[in-house]
Amino acid sequence: MSKKDFAIDEEIEKFHIPRWEEIPQIDLYIDQVVSYLENYLSNYIESGEEKENKIITKTMINNYVKHGAIKAPINKKYNREHIAYLFVIFILKQIYSIDEIKKLITLAIKTSPAEKAYNRFCSELEKAIKMTFTGDSYINNDNLSKEQYILRNVVQSFANKLYVQKIYLKN
Repeated sequence: MSKKDFAIDEEIEKFHIPRWEEIPQIDLYIDQVVSYLENYLSNYIESGEEKENKIITKTMINNYVKHGAIKAPINKKYNREHIAYLFVIFILKQIYSIDEIKKLITLAIKTSPAEKAYNRFCSELEKAIKMTFTGDSYINNDNLSKEQYILRNVVQSFANKLYVQKIYLKN
């Protein structure tokens, strides 16, 4: 397949996950968190069998708290760290179980502060999606740490799924 056979539409071209510093500094209530996440992810994540085909619900978020994937909100408000974790969880739950996601997050923050690990995740995810949709491949996998190589593979798995859904399985 040649590079000209690959298609990247405007929606994919604009794919962006907010970096740590772009996430609101003020704490948000759960309804605000749901709206915020939906705003960024609704075009890239498929809904399951949930009511009204919502990709993100308050119940889901509460379950992630209950299962220890994110810390409990403080005074019913979610801070920047909560929201960053939720971005990662909602993206990766398309491919991985919640227990696997917890292990991947633990691996990422074992070697870097949460802010740096999250920003690296966002950058690698955006790069993987653009490269997948344009037919490019990663240049230079040399000199990557084990954690960086795993991250590349994790985000690539989401990019590959998104590509197949958007290009081949779209309605």
